[in-house]
Amino acid sequence: MAHDFYQLMNNKKEALSFKLLYITHSEYDKNWHSLTHTHHFTELFYIVSGKGSFVLPTHEISVQKNDLIVINPNVEHTERSNFKDSLEYIALGIEGIAFTLTDNDPYGLFTYQDDQDDILYQLKKLLYEVEKKDVRYEHVCQNIIEILIVKLLRSKKLSIEKSEAKQLSHAIALAKYYMTQNFHDPITLDILARISNINKYYLVHLFKEELGMTPIAYLNNLRINEAKHLLATTTMTVGEISHITGFSSQSFFTQAFKRETSMTPSSYRQQQFELTESH
Repeated sequence: MAHDFYQLMNNKKEALSFKLLYITHSEYDKNWHSLTHTHHFTELFYIVSGKGSFVLPTHEISVQKNDLIVINPNVEHTERSNFKDSLEYIALGIEGIAFTLTDNDPYGLFTYQDDQDDILYQLKKLLYEVEKKDVRYEHVCQNIIEILIVKLLRSKKLSIEKSEAKQLSHAIALAKYYMTQNFHDPITLDILARISNINKYYLVHLFKEELGMTPIAYLNNLRINEAKHLLATTTMTVGEISHITGFSSQSFFTQAFKRETSMTPSSYRQQQFELTESH
């Protein structure tokens, strides 16, 4: 007969204070990219399969299966698959904390080598909880996040600090994330309301209150900014750009672009060309 007894140390630690804004499981085909964007919260990406890269302000980081990417608040970034591989990842938006890597890089690649199967299991458990929304699922999610954070801290490659930032509602964070990742596709207010799990009229109210604009105005701004980039850096036609940025027609794209910039897409392209030539 054997009997093992372990007494836990009663060391009081300050509880982690954070809010899980969203968790998403995304799969993208070859040669996909999101828009360049920033968040007021921390994002964690776990690469489930495939290969791709994260484009940061000063460099580009290649990623592959089992890589964990930490993007701290207010760091400009975009993610994309490459020409040969698709990209599948699970992403978390966490408000209230930030991570510091051992080299003091505010963002970057952290390959988690220990308990990879368990990390993926915990992330999938998170997805299950938020999809099912059983009784007190929020508490289960909070506990799973704390388990993940402790595992990362045990690696001794990451440290954690509080991040002071304005509070953003779950609904706004979900809608913004969805628009950033899917701006190429047709997006309606009804779709955003369903993604955010709230009434569409209340979603409009929240957007105006927290961001000073409607959801559709925010979406059009994303699309116009991507169109500016494509006009200045590619030889794609205006029609091709209007299609790839998600506008329903070239005429609507031209109207929206002129309303935002006071010039047509062709005039903007010519202006950017002349500016480049002058330098």
